[in-house]
Amino acid sequence: MTQFQIRKDEFTRQRLVEEPIQSNDKPLNPGEIRVDIVRFALTANNITYAAMGDMLGYWQFFPPVGNDSEGWGVIPVWGFAQVSETSVDDVAVGDRIYGYFPPAKQLTMVPVKVTGERFIDGSEHRSQLPPGYNIYRRIGSDSVQDTQSDNERMLLSPLFITSYCLWDSLQDKQWFGAEQIVVVSASSKTSIGLAYALHDDPEAPASIGVTSTRNRELVDSLGLYDTNISYDELSEIDANRPTVIVDMSGNSDVLGALHSHLGDNMKHCVNVGLTHWEEGGANEGIIAERSEFFFAPGHIQKRVKEWGPRAFEEKTSAFIEETAVKSRSWLKLQTVVGLENLPEVYADVCEGRVAPDEGMIVEL
Repeated sequence: MTQFQIRKDEFTRQRLVEEPIQSNDKPLNPGEIRVDIVRFALTANNITYAAMGDMLGYWQFFPPVGNDSEGWGVIPVWGFAQVSETSVDDVAVGDRIYGYFPPAKQLTMVPVKVTGERFIDGSEHRSQLPPGYNIYRRIGSDSVQDTQSDNERMLLSPLFITSYCLWDSLQDKQWFGAEQIVVVSASSKTSIGLAYALHDDPEAPASIGVTSTRNRELVDSLGLYDTNISYDELSEIDANRPTVIVDMSGNSDVLGALHSHLGDNMKHCVNVGLTHWEEGGANEGIIAERSEFFFAPGHIQKRVKEWGPRAFEEKTSAFIEETAVKSRSWLKLQTVVGLENLPEVYADVCEGRVAPDEGMIVEL
């Protein structure tokens, strides 16, 4: 079984590891299934998983295989798999499932709370991790496969559900009294998802998209933000208006400049992603007491408790599906065939060489 691994302390370093014992030589235990991973998406979101691996437990989902695994980790990806072996009566060989997987060819799982629509991976090492990441959607072996919808689902659903949760959290808190929302790294797909939500909400404050000169044309063409500026135009933001910042970049120099420029009118800063992880900076000028890291699974659990699972599913699914269809006007899907070609693609994503209007799909 081949698995893609990265160094936990230097996640630009990578390797492919072949497990010495093939899966066919390891019989399943009662209650287990084995799945062949068919395809998955790779985005800057996966780099955030790596950067936050220790803090938020991402390294715990999929232990690295091989004898020399110390210091190496496996970043989770969203994708599709097919059941190849089963010892669970309610899960059949050939069933397709969607969810959280390692970038690998196979995975052994322990389905619990199995229904016709989903199950939870009850593997012991995952029991203390956020529940939303342990849920797998069952698609069925006889369902008609829509490759485009599958690709959009695994590429955009994990991002757009964060977009929805950001919008929902901000409006739930009355926008922190802000009259404008500054979105840093406005070309990121999660930012674009948030921009769709803000654009369609007549009660939302004005939005300002901050992007690089290189990505300005794309951001302008979307027509979603009320105003677009580049990183060298931060001083043009009206510092007299109460402002919320939503940051997808992780660039402390940019945030420090924004916080200093806005001063008392910087009402709240929501830190979400790390698209500019290599430009972290020294946090100078950042108003820490009005900043928070946004953890989407935490907001999901809050709303599931308040609304109930079905209502939450209906609201988020409708938003994700509608926004994915809208995204077809600008999103270009790029397919990479074979796990052996993942290292080159991963390096491109790490170094920001993938255009924001491109989506990387890896087929195994």
